[in-house]
Amino acid sequence: MMSRADLPPLYALRAFDAAARHESFALAAVELCVSAGAVAHQIRQLESWLDVALFHRLSRGVRLTDAGQRYANRVGTLLDELAEASTTLRHEGRQSHVVTVSAMPSLVTRWLMPRLPEFMARHPDIEVRVLASTRPSDLARDAVDVAIRLGSGPYGDLDCTVLFGEDFVALASPAFLKRYPVSAPGDLLQVPLLHDELVARIERQIDWRRWLLAMGVAVPARLPGSLFSHTYLTLEAAVAGQGVAIASAPMLGSLVEHGLVQVLFDGQSVPGPYRYHLLRLPEAGYRPSVEAFCRWLHDAAKETTLC
Repeated sequence: MMSRADLPPLYALRAFDAAARHESFALAAVELCVSAGAVAHQIRQLESWLDVALFHRLSRGVRLTDAGQRYANRVGTLLDELAEASTTLRHEGRQSHVVTVSAMPSLVTRWLMPRLPEFMARHPDIEVRVLASTRPSDLARDAVDVAIRLGSGPYGDLDCTVLFGEDFVALASPAFLKRYPVSAPGDLLQVPLLHDELVARIERQIDWRRWLLAMGVAVPARLPGSLFSHTYLTLEAAVAGQGVAIASAPMLGSLVEHGLVQVLFDGQSVPGPYRYHLLRLPEAGYRPSVEAFCRWLHDAAKETTLC
Protein backbone atom coordinates (compact mmCIF):
# COMPACT_ATOMS: atom_id res chain seq x y z
CA MET A 1 0.00 0.00 0.00
CA MET A 2 1.27 3.42 -0.93
CA SER A 3 1.95 5.99 1.76
CA ARG A 4 -0.16 9.13 2.03
CA ALA A 5 3.15 10.93 1.43
CA ASP A 6 2.85 9.76 -2.20
CA LEU A 7 -0.16 12.03 -2.70
CA PRO A 8 0.45 15.22 -4.71
CA PRO A 9 -0.54 18.63 -3.30
CA LEU A 10 -4.35 18.60 -3.28
CA TYR A 11 -4.77 22.31 -4.05
CA ALA A 12 -2.56 21.80 -7.09
CA LEU A 13 -4.73 18.87 -8.18
CA ARG A 14 -7.88 21.04 -8.08
CA ALA A 15 -6.14 23.71 -10.14
CA PHE A 16 -4.90 21.12 -12.65
CA ASP A 17 -8.34 19.51 -12.99
CA ALA A 18 -10.01 22.87 -13.67
CA ALA A 19 -7.29 23.95 -16.12
CA ALA A 20 -7.44 20.59 -17.93
CA ARG A 21 -11.22 20.74 -18.34
CA HIS A 22 -11.15 24.31 -19.63
CA GLU A 23 -7.73 24.08 -21.33
CA SER A 24 -7.26 27.56 -19.94
CA PHE A 25 -5.59 28.92 -16.82
CA ALA A 26 -7.79 32.02 -17.00
CA LEU A 27 -11.08 30.09 -17.06
CA ALA A 28 -9.81 27.79 -14.30
CA ALA A 29 -9.06 30.87 -12.23
CA VAL A 30 -12.66 32.09 -12.67
CA GLU A 31 -14.04 28.70 -11.53
CA LEU A 32 -11.76 28.59 -8.49
CA CYS A 33 -12.14 32.31 -7.64
CA VAL A 34 -8.38 32.92 -7.73
CA SER A 35 -6.05 34.70 -10.14
CA ALA A 36 -4.69 33.12 -13.33
CA GLY A 37 -1.23 33.57 -11.84
CA ALA A 38 -2.22 31.49 -8.81
CA VAL A 39 -3.44 28.70 -11.10
CA ALA A 40 -0.20 28.81 -13.12
CA HIS A 41 1.79 28.61 -9.86
CA GLN A 42 -0.16 25.53 -8.69
CA ILE A 43 0.34 23.82 -12.06
CA ARG A 44 4.11 24.46 -11.96
CA GLN A 45 4.21 23.07 -8.41
CA LEU A 46 2.40 19.91 -9.55
CA GLU A 47 4.64 19.48 -12.60
CA SER A 48 7.67 19.85 -10.35
CA TRP A 49 6.32 17.27 -7.91
CA LEU A 50 5.57 14.82 -10.74
CA ASP A 51 8.69 15.75 -12.72
CA VAL A 52 6.47 15.68 -15.82
CA ALA A 53 5.22 18.48 -18.08
CA LEU A 54 1.41 18.54 -18.07
CA PHE A 55 0.74 21.45 -20.43
CA HIS A 56 2.23 22.89 -23.58
CA ARG A 57 2.52 26.65 -23.06
CA LEU A 58 1.41 28.28 -26.31
CA SER A 59 1.37 31.89 -27.40
CA ARG A 60 -2.42 31.90 -27.04
CA GLY A 61 -3.20 29.62 -24.13
CA VAL A 62 -2.25 26.11 -23.07
CA ARG A 63 -2.78 22.57 -24.30
CA LEU A 64 -2.45 19.29 -22.44
CA THR A 65 0.53 17.09 -23.18
CA ASP A 66 -0.12 13.39 -23.80
CA ALA A 67 0.96 12.66 -20.23
CA GLY A 68 -1.20 15.54 -19.03
CA GLN A 69 -4.25 14.13 -20.86
CA ARG A 70 -3.80 10.68 -19.30
CA TYR A 71 -3.32 12.22 -15.88
CA ALA A 72 -6.35 14.49 -16.32
CA ASN A 73 -8.58 11.49 -17.10
CA ARG A 74 -7.52 9.70 -13.90
CA VAL A 75 -7.61 12.77 -11.69
CA GLY A 76 -11.04 13.81 -13.00
CA THR A 77 -12.50 10.39 -12.22
CA LEU A 78 -11.00 10.35 -8.73
CA LEU A 79 -12.21 13.87 -7.93
CA ASP A 80 -15.72 12.93 -9.13
CA GLU A 81 -15.70 9.93 -6.80
CA LEU A 82 -14.44 12.08 -3.92
CA ALA A 83 -17.16 14.66 -4.58
CA GLU A 84 -19.85 11.94 -4.66
CA ALA A 85 -18.61 10.36 -1.43
CA SER A 86 -18.47 13.76 0.27
CA THR A 87 -21.96 14.75 -0.92
CA THR A 88 -23.39 11.45 0.33
CA LEU A 89 -21.78 11.87 3.72
CA ARG A 90 -22.94 15.47 4.03
CA HIS A 91 -26.48 14.37 3.17
CA GLU A 92 -26.32 11.65 5.82
CA GLY A 93 -25.09 14.23 8.30
CA ARG A 94 -28.03 16.50 7.57
CA GLN A 95 -30.37 13.50 7.83
CA SER A 96 -28.91 12.39 11.18
CA HIS A 97 -31.42 14.61 12.99
CA VAL A 98 -34.37 13.12 11.09
CA VAL A 99 -35.97 10.06 12.71
CA THR A 100 -38.33 8.00 10.53
CA VAL A 101 -40.88 5.91 12.43
CA SER A 102 -43.32 3.40 10.94
CA ALA A 103 -46.48 2.11 12.62
CA MET A 104 -50.04 1.04 11.84
CA PRO A 105 -52.43 3.92 11.05
CA SER A 106 -54.60 3.26 14.10
CA LEU A 107 -51.63 3.43 16.48
CA VAL A 108 -50.28 6.52 14.73
CA THR A 109 -53.57 8.44 14.93
CA ARG A 110 -54.75 7.30 18.36
CA TRP A 111 -51.48 6.94 20.32
CA LEU A 112 -48.40 8.40 18.65
CA MET A 113 -49.61 11.67 17.12
CA PRO A 114 -51.24 13.06 20.29
CA ARG A 115 -47.95 12.54 22.14
CA LEU A 116 -45.50 13.80 19.51
CA PRO A 117 -45.74 17.50 20.49
CA GLU A 118 -44.21 16.60 23.86
CA PHE A 119 -41.20 14.99 22.17
CA MET A 120 -40.80 17.89 19.76
CA ALA A 121 -40.86 20.36 22.64
CA ARG A 122 -38.10 18.41 24.39
CA HIS A 123 -36.05 17.94 21.21
CA PRO A 124 -36.68 20.86 18.83
CA ASP A 125 -33.56 19.92 16.85
CA ILE A 126 -34.95 16.47 15.91
CA GLU A 127 -37.41 16.09 13.05
CA VAL A 128 -39.77 13.10 13.18
CA ARG A 129 -41.03 11.60 9.92
CA VAL A 130 -44.07 9.35 10.45
CA LEU A 131 -45.06 6.55 8.06
CA ALA A 132 -48.51 5.05 8.67
CA SER A 133 -48.99 1.72 6.93
CA THR A 134 -50.75 -1.57 7.51
CA ARG A 135 -47.87 -3.26 5.64
CA PRO A 136 -44.86 -3.99 7.88
CA SER A 137 -41.90 -1.91 6.75
CA ASP A 138 -38.59 -3.35 5.66
CA LEU A 139 -36.45 -1.05 7.80
CA ALA A 140 -33.36 -1.14 5.59
CA ARG A 141 -35.18 -0.96 2.25
CA ASP A 142 -37.65 1.74 3.34
CA ALA A 143 -35.06 3.82 5.24
CA VAL A 144 -37.04 3.43 8.48
CA ASP A 145 -35.17 4.07 11.73
CA VAL A 146 -37.83 2.86 14.16
CA ALA A 147 -40.86 0.61 13.67
CA ILE A 148 -43.65 -0.17 16.12
CA ARG A 149 -45.17 -3.55 15.35
CA LEU A 150 -47.86 -5.63 16.96
CA GLY A 151 -46.89 -9.29 17.16
CA SER A 152 -45.03 -11.94 19.06
CA GLY A 153 -41.72 -12.00 17.18
CA PRO A 154 -39.07 -13.03 16.51
CA TYR A 155 -37.86 -10.16 14.35
CA GLY A 156 -34.62 -11.48 12.90
CA ASP A 157 -31.55 -9.32 13.43
CA LEU A 158 -33.50 -6.23 14.48
CA ASP A 159 -33.07 -4.78 17.96
CA CYS A 160 -36.38 -5.47 19.70
CA THR A 161 -37.90 -4.24 22.97
CA VAL A 162 -41.50 -4.45 24.24
CA LEU A 163 -43.47 -1.21 24.51
CA PHE A 164 -46.78 -2.46 25.90
CA GLY A 165 -49.37 -5.19 25.66
CA GLU A 166 -53.07 -4.98 24.90
CA ASP A 167 -56.03 -5.27 27.26
CA PHE A 168 -59.34 -5.02 25.40
CA VAL A 169 -62.29 -3.22 26.97
CA ALA A 170 -65.79 -2.44 25.77
CA LEU A 171 -66.67 1.23 25.27
CA ALA A 172 -69.43 3.46 23.99
CA SER A 173 -70.39 7.12 23.92
CA PRO A 174 -72.41 8.63 26.79
CA ALA A 175 -75.23 9.45 24.35
CA PHE A 176 -75.39 5.84 23.16
CA LEU A 177 -75.50 4.53 26.73
CA LYS A 178 -78.47 6.74 27.49
CA ARG A 179 -80.37 5.05 24.68
CA TYR A 180 -79.04 1.55 25.37
CA PRO A 181 -78.25 1.13 29.06
CA VAL A 182 -76.14 -1.99 29.65
CA SER A 183 -75.07 -3.40 32.99
CA ALA A 184 -73.40 -6.73 32.09
CA PRO A 185 -71.50 -8.15 29.09
CA GLY A 186 -74.47 -10.34 28.18
CA ASP A 187 -76.56 -7.23 27.53
CA LEU A 188 -74.34 -6.44 24.53
CA LEU A 189 -76.08 -9.10 22.48
CA GLN A 190 -79.10 -6.77 22.38
CA VAL A 191 -77.31 -3.62 21.15
CA PRO A 192 -75.46 -2.59 17.95
CA LEU A 193 -71.84 -3.78 17.95
CA LEU A 194 -69.04 -2.17 15.98
CA HIS A 195 -66.67 -4.65 14.33
CA ASP A 196 -63.07 -3.96 13.31
CA GLU A 197 -62.31 -5.66 9.98
CA LEU A 198 -58.56 -5.28 10.48
CA VAL A 199 -58.72 -7.12 13.81
CA ALA A 200 -60.64 -9.95 12.15
CA ARG A 201 -57.73 -10.49 9.74
CA ILE A 202 -55.19 -10.95 12.56
CA GLU A 203 -54.97 -14.54 13.76
CA ARG A 204 -56.03 -15.04 17.39
CA GLN A 205 -56.64 -11.31 17.89
CA ILE A 206 -59.44 -10.29 20.25
CA ASP A 207 -62.63 -9.67 18.31
CA TRP A 208 -66.17 -9.47 19.67
CA ARG A 209 -66.67 -13.23 19.64
CA ARG A 210 -63.49 -13.94 21.65
CA TRP A 211 -64.16 -11.03 24.01
CA LEU A 212 -67.70 -12.13 24.83
CA LEU A 213 -66.64 -15.77 25.27
CA ALA A 214 -63.89 -14.65 27.67
CA MET A 215 -66.59 -12.81 29.63
CA GLY A 216 -68.63 -16.00 29.91
CA VAL A 217 -71.30 -14.99 27.43
CA ALA A 218 -72.89 -17.66 25.20
CA VAL A 219 -72.28 -16.22 21.75
CA PRO A 220 -74.70 -16.89 18.88
CA ALA A 221 -73.48 -17.98 15.47
CA ARG A 222 -73.90 -14.49 14.06
CA LEU A 223 -73.13 -11.20 15.76
CA PRO A 224 -74.89 -8.32 14.01
CA GLY A 225 -73.43 -4.86 13.70
CA SER A 226 -71.43 -2.52 11.48
CA LEU A 227 -68.05 -3.43 10.01
CA PHE A 228 -65.17 -0.94 9.63
CA SER A 229 -61.89 -1.31 7.76
CA HIS A 230 -59.65 0.27 10.42
CA THR A 231 -59.59 0.53 14.19
CA TYR A 232 -59.64 4.32 14.19
CA LEU A 233 -62.82 4.28 12.07
CA THR A 234 -64.43 1.87 14.54
CA LEU A 235 -63.58 4.25 17.38
CA GLU A 236 -64.93 7.25 15.45
CA ALA A 237 -68.19 5.36 15.02
CA ALA A 238 -68.30 4.68 18.77
CA VAL A 239 -67.72 8.38 19.51
CA ALA A 240 -70.57 9.19 17.11
CA GLY A 241 -72.92 6.95 19.12
CA GLN A 242 -73.35 4.24 16.50
CA GLY A 243 -72.67 1.31 18.81
CA VAL A 244 -70.33 -0.42 21.26
CA ALA A 245 -66.71 -1.09 20.29
CA ILE A 246 -63.85 -2.99 21.84
CA ALA A 247 -60.36 -1.53 21.88
CA SER A 248 -57.11 -1.71 23.78
CA ALA A 249 -55.72 1.06 25.96
CA PRO A 250 -53.20 2.38 23.39
CA MET A 251 -56.06 2.99 20.95
CA LEU A 252 -58.17 5.06 23.35
CA GLY A 253 -55.86 8.06 23.47
CA SER A 254 -57.72 10.97 25.06
CA LEU A 255 -61.20 9.67 24.19
CA VAL A 256 -61.88 8.55 27.76
CA GLU A 257 -60.15 11.53 29.35
CA HIS A 258 -62.28 13.96 27.35
CA GLY A 259 -65.48 12.05 28.05
CA LEU A 260 -66.12 11.13 24.43
CA VAL A 261 -66.49 7.46 25.35
CA GLN A 262 -66.98 5.49 28.56
CA VAL A 263 -65.35 2.18 29.41
CA LEU A 264 -68.02 -0.36 30.37
CA PHE A 265 -68.29 -2.89 33.17
CA ASP A 266 -65.77 -1.23 35.50
CA GLY A 267 -63.00 -1.72 33.00
CA GLN A 268 -63.26 -5.50 32.75
CA SER A 269 -60.75 -6.45 30.06
CA VAL A 270 -59.50 -9.36 28.01
CA PRO A 271 -55.73 -9.57 27.40
CA GLY A 272 -54.69 -9.77 23.77
CA PRO A 273 -52.27 -12.41 22.46
CA TYR A 274 -49.77 -9.88 21.09
CA ARG A 275 -47.65 -6.99 22.25
CA TYR A 276 -46.37 -3.83 20.61
CA HIS A 277 -42.63 -4.05 19.95
CA LEU A 278 -40.16 -1.29 19.24
CA LEU A 279 -37.85 -2.38 16.42
CA ARG A 280 -34.77 -0.77 14.93
CA LEU A 281 -31.71 -1.69 12.92
CA PRO A 282 -28.68 -2.32 15.16
CA GLU A 283 -26.68 0.46 13.47
CA ALA A 284 -29.45 3.00 14.13
CA GLY A 285 -28.54 2.91 17.82
CA TYR A 286 -25.37 4.85 17.09
CA ARG A 287 -27.41 7.95 16.22
CA PRO A 288 -28.21 10.12 19.26
CA SER A 289 -31.48 11.30 17.67
CA VAL A 290 -32.77 7.72 17.31
CA GLU A 291 -31.66 6.86 20.83
CA ALA A 292 -33.47 9.90 22.24
CA PHE A 293 -36.65 9.05 20.35
CA CYS A 294 -36.61 5.43 21.56
CA ARG A 295 -36.10 6.50 25.18
CA TRP A 296 -39.04 8.87 24.85
CA LEU A 297 -41.24 6.13 23.33
CA HIS A 298 -40.54 3.84 26.28
CA ASP A 299 -41.35 6.62 28.75
CA ALA A 300 -44.60 7.36 26.91
CA ALA A 301 -45.48 3.65 26.85
CA LYS A 302 -45.15 3.42 30.64
CA GLU A 303 -47.81 6.13 30.97
CA THR A 304 -50.29 4.38 28.66
CA THR A 305 -53.38 3.66 30.79
CA LEU A 306 -57.13 3.70 30.40
CA CYS A 307 -57.29 7.11 32.13
